Amino acid sequence: MLPAVTVLPFRTIAGSPDHAILGDWLAEEACRSLSRSNLLSVISHLSARALDRTIVDVAMVRTQLAVDYCVAGTLRVSGGEIALDADLLDAESGRILWTRHFSGSHDDFLGRSADGVSEIVTSVGRAIADDAITHVSGRHLANIEDHRLLLAGVDLMHRPSLREFARSRELIEEALRRAPHSAETHAWFGKWHVLCVFNGWSTDPPKDTQRAIDCTARALDISPDSSFALSIDGFAQNNLLRRIDTARSRYDAALRLNPNESIAWLLSGALHAFTDEPDAAVFAATKARRLSPIDPFRYFYDSLSASALFAAGRYEESLALSDNSLRLHDRHISTLRTKIAALHYLDRDDEARIVAAEIIRRHPDFTVAGYLRGHPAGEHESGRRVAAALQAAGIP
Repeated sequence: MLPAVTVLPFRTIAGSPDHAILGDWLAEEACRSLSRSNLLSVISHLSARALDRTIVDVAMVRTQLAVDYCVAGTLRVSGGEIALDADLLDAESGRILWTRHFSGSHDDFLGRSADGVSEIVTSVGRAIADDAITHVSGRHLANIEDHRLLLAGVDLMHRPSLREFARSRELIEEALRRAPHSAETHAWFGKWHVLCVFNGWSTDPPKDTQRAIDCTARALDISPDSSFALSIDGFAQNNLLRRIDTARSRYDAALRLNPNESIAWLLSGALHAFTDEPDAAVFAATKARRLSPIDPFRYFYDSLSASALFAAGRYEESLALSDNSLRLHDRHISTLRTKIAALHYLDRDDEARIVAAEIIRRHPDFTVAGYLRGHPAGEHESGRRVAAALQAAGIP
């Protein structure tokens, strides 16, 4: 159910034969970074390397590697200057979805190679997600290819519109009908129900809470060693049932299985923030952001990272990440709460009251008492600090 992508070694068209190693290494690093995503199936660099490097034949790449997308490009080295041109191609149609150019002096280019790889990887993830969204728009479920179905559903799940959130449910349910034994798809559906309850969109919170737990339990029945399924089960346990010890054990298990599971680092960072462990919270959130450059829900990473920084008393940084998150998802109540709290402790109460008025307008039933009662941080000092800020800003 996931889009398959590969990164072909970047061909050296000017420079010495030794420079071919650089193009191969850059492609391998991009491939390795892409493989950290739970929304892409990445074909190994060794397989991509086995193809003929002299010319990119998209039909051959699709046939031999069974991919939906491929990244290809060229490397030119001349007079101490290096230039890299990379394209993302739809392997079925041959369309170029984007093109990127990187250049610089030899030393400067190598020094910034990690930034270049990160930009390529981020652009790949965003372009494939956007391509999936464009494709499913207005199409009947039966006419949507498998590899676009789940990615589009997950992307829409993390958008601010309730209509898009409802559409995401249709797409994920169809993905489950086609692949009922996909642990990751069950886990994503579990997350859909967690967000439905936590964002205040559920018409029956107890029922959606149980559905979330049922979905993550089913995912773990299918794949007990899935670090992603363990992470999402921990998310449900923590945010809906407030079983903090259970959630912590899920995140720890996920990271033992896969130390590069970015969502486990992110969610464990949030848990540390909620339970007054600020240093651990910032460490985990920072690691999560570094390990996940391509997920289409960057707002979620920024939001929980803002919570970690708030717990550490780093209010300016918390506010900056809250604003980043809200630019992508301006309805996310958790981010709005964090922004109010950061503004309050920066003595910017007039601005905090403006944000509080927005929360009251969009969530008229939201109260400080309800926050303390329902939020995992409610019984901890970090939650009480947020509650004091909300109260000072005019939340009843």
